[in-house]
Amino acid sequence: MGIAPAGAGDLDALVRLEERAFAGDRLSRRSLRRFAAKRNGLLLVARCGGQVAGYVLVLMRKGSQRARLYSIAIDGARRGRGIGQALLGAGELSARRAGAGSIYLEVRADNESAIALYRKTGYRQFATIDGYYHDGAMALRLEKALADGAADRKGRDLT
Repeated sequence: MGIAPAGAGDLDALVRLEERAFAGDRLSRRSLRRFAAKRNGLLLVARCGGQVAGYVLVLMRKGSQRARLYSIAIDGARRGRGIGQALLGAGELSARRAGAGSIYLEVRADNESAIALYRKTGYRQFATIDGYYHDGAMALRLEKALADGAADRKGRDLT
């Protein structure tokens, strides 16, 4: 498995992954293309055997010390192989290198496997949001302190 920034050639696979991974609140092709090109965001893909097996999207506002894990998805046929944890770590490292001192995310309150991964890797819940998702499901807001982001800084870009 390898992890690298998404390219234009990955868009079809990313759109298919979005359709399989999420019932609603999906990222569009246009959004995925835009996020891949943004200077304040990082869209990384995990590849297994040359195929896109998952992605992570991290955003960071200019001047902010806080990154947002905006989305992460793993191909259902490849779950349980450490891909999610590897993508999570790569996204966190990129945020830390960009100067983030913490990273936060929202996760469906009923997504037990994702919540278990986040807790296992050091995330702590700090809020709940009723009716957050398209179907009215509640979200948990989780956050993780990152190692000294300033020490790892390579500029404001996540690339």
